[in-house]
Amino acid sequence: MIFVSTSCVKNSKIRESVLELAQNGFKNIELSGGTDYYEGFEEDLIDLKERFNLNYICHNYFPPPKDPFVVNLASLDDEVHQKTFDHLTGSLKLTEKLNCDIFGFHAGFYLNIPIREIGKEINKNVLFDKKLSFERFCKSYKELQSVSNVKLYIENNVISYQNYTNFKENFFMLTNKEEYLELSEKIDFELLLDVAHLKVSCNSLNLDFEEELDFLMSKSNYIHISDNDSFADTNKAVHKDSHLYELLSKHSFKDKTVTLEVYDNIDSIKNTYELINNL
Repeated sequence: MIFVSTSCVKNSKIRESVLELAQNGFKNIELSGGTDYYEGFEEDLIDLKERFNLNYICHNYFPPPKDPFVVNLASLDDEVHQKTFDHLTGSLKLTEKLNCDIFGFHAGFYLNIPIREIGKEINKNVLFDKKLSFERFCKSYKELQSVSNVKLYIENNVISYQNYTNFKENFFMLTNKEEYLELSEKIDFELLLDVAHLKVSCNSLNLDFEEELDFLMSKSNYIHISDNDSFADTNKAVHKDSHLYELLSKHSFKDKTVTLEVYDNIDSIKNTYELINNL
């Protein structure tokens, strides 16, 4: 089943984003970040779901927090960590309310990231003790598993070329195969594989993208898809003559949930949808 992320269209209210996608013929919609909190959003979602016969799944920054912050379950800042845990717990409750059975969120970061820098160049900051941060993430993940029957997925992070160059080290969890194996030894989890994140991370870390993709595709049944120039996660459309499409065409998508995260325009989303649907 192919979903389209609400992050693909830019509106202040989730109602407007879902309505825009539904009116363009998309029935499977992933509710994600990019909109503002407002009273009554849950009722709006239920109304649109019934009116257009929609399927939803929730992701990471949804529902939008009343006071925006960077979700980080690995944070050693107690306030950020508690806000993250409470946010994810609320997301799981909403997921159940919307009759969804899966929820994906990003692996942790080994530093606090200001909200103005998320997805951009990050200024030099004090790193957490990686071992303690990693252990806190794993412990909190196990606690989250006991909160709900919703199937949890952890999404691989992206380390941009610029951020890796600035820091001279990787301060994100779960950016490659080696880190997947390391995390798998500590917790039992499902991988939400963002192929665009992986493409950038492999370039930054000087890893073989095709090799990493082959391995991680075999470990995941929930995939996020967009393309980029391998230096930064720019959420571009996938084209049939692209290297990414060539690599994806080698894999089976049977029984996989796919979400498109293409930010270009509606036509680009539709074109990417058709390409991936053909696979």
